[in-house]
Amino acid sequence: MKIVARDIPPRTVWALEQAGVHPLLARLFAARGVRAKEELDDGLALLLPPDALLGTREAAALLADAIAQDRRLCIVADYDCDGATACAVGVRGLRLLGAKNVSYLVPDRVVDGYGLTPPIAERVAESGADMLITVDNGIASVEGVAAAKARGLQVLVTDHHLPGPELPSADVLVNPNQPGCGFESKSIAGVGVMFYVLLALRSELRRRGVFDTASQPKLDALLPLVALGTVADVVRLDANNRRLVAQGLRRIRAGSMPAGVAALFKAAGRNASVATTFDFGFALGPRINAAGRLSDMTLGIECLLTDDAGRAEELARMLDGINRERRDIEGGMRDQALLLAESLFAADGEGIEAPPPAISVFDAGFHEGVVGIVASRIKDRFHRPTFVFAASGAPGKEQELKGSGRSIPGFHLRDALDLVAKRHPGVLLRFGGHAMAAGCTVAREHFETFEKGFAQVARELLAESALTRQIETDGPIAREYMRIDLVDTLHREVWGQGFAPPTFSEEVEVVSQRLVGEKHLSLKLRHQGQPIDAMWFSHTEPLPPRVKLAFRLDADEWQGVRRLRFLVEGAEF
Repeated sequence: MKIVARDIPPRTVWALEQAGVHPLLARLFAARGVRAKEELDDGLALLLPPDALLGTREAAALLADAIAQDRRLCIVADYDCDGATACAVGVRGLRLLGAKNVSYLVPDRVVDGYGLTPPIAERVAESGADMLITVDNGIASVEGVAAAKARGLQVLVTDHHLPGPELPSADVLVNPNQPGCGFESKSIAGVGVMFYVLLALRSELRRRGVFDTASQPKLDALLPLVALGTVADVVRLDANNRRLVAQGLRRIRAGSMPAGVAALFKAAGRNASVATTFDFGFALGPRINAAGRLSDMTLGIECLLTDDAGRAEELARMLDGINRERRDIEGGMRDQALLLAESLFAADGEGIEAPPPAISVFDAGFHEGVVGIVASRIKDRFHRPTFVFAASGAPGKEQELKGSGRSIPGFHLRDALDLVAKRHPGVLLRFGGHAMAAGCTVAREHFETFEKGFAQVARELLAESALTRQIETDGPIAREYMRIDLVDTLHREVWGQGFAPPTFSEEVEVVSQRLVGEKHLSLKLRHQGQPIDAMWFSHTEPLPPRVKLAFRLDADEWQGVRRLRFLVEGAEF
């Protein structure tokens, strides 16, 4: 592991400070590409305009006509948090804008697989719907859209995933990554795309005289859901996404949120009045995702749709229970997957063990709903692109393996799968995804071929330097900033993928260390001559007397007293 410091342009820091930005925040923002204070303005007026997103005008006209004709609309969602929040935003938003008959359908991860398939299209048609709307899926559903069109359904695809070689024949496509779309925020989440469609629809209804500016429905009530789905999907927090998230957090902190979001905060033991992006990513998001992994995402969507506080708390408790079960399953799978990954090690010329350039593991006991989480854990451990496979539980497809992959910087996972597919025709039955996360299906008999083909692509495309894990930090932190109030200030900001939370690095003295719960390292350090407590979660190996650490600032509370501590992210020996 190597700890490296981000470049911090001094002139930009100075300019931000002169504009009134706190000196510590000025340094952090400058290191993340912010050049002027105006870029930190999170006002809704600065959001990219809906018309800039290709297809929104046509989608708005299609939906406005459907509402005027009282047509029946059915949303087909994905079974992760982005899909669930996008579905809830779609249902709530369309009803706010006058749609009287809006339903939804979410595929079963095991039985249906991902996206709009022909059987899903058939079920939507049989439900009596007139229009099918996808959220967070559909751009690769060529056959599914064709099946829906064959049944006489109008089809609106809203998605953010990368398209394949052929686009579906939907009536309208809204996706920032489709050819010809100049929308600047290519990393907007599926829930964000649906929110933009609703903004365009409201504008179209206003143009048609359905309501005026004064009487139009307030769509900002949907922003807490947009913020949750955006962070939970780990999309890059560019300026537009940060504004969406900041606006959602502001409303949650003020107590203005759907009953289900409030119930999820309660179930997770988090305080909504001081909500952060960490709550979305590590508390609420996993509880919603757990429903799609182990049970039925309908539970998650219903939690986000209900306005009954009692019903919301009941559903949130159910989701919390499912998440506990998910953690138990994940723990066993992770241990087994680590053993399998370690067995792939090969001794180099000096007898030092090192993992291959990419890792693929499968075990008959793996649960397909948790393969993505375990792949992420293996990737973090070995810093290699990783796929974890489980046998499909779908009837008649027991010989198929479903894999979920996670990547490292410099290795585009979906492009790598495309290369494997071209070199080994027939091995990949289905695949799709993003640069850093992707999924695929292979026949069990072809697993070894995939494993070798994937490793070979990684060997060709990854430089040796890319296989050494690096932690980017903001360098040392001055003693004057070691204050609880500044920890709170940092936590209130919007951090996440592409806008990393502040991580500092310095050499410290290790005064004492002990294991807590057999898997966490509790430390007493001396930092710049002053004592400080620290925790390194999920780490058990002892540290030397002096060591360079990468750490985040945190506030630990004990018996009503809050104290500053470090959360260790890594060490360089």
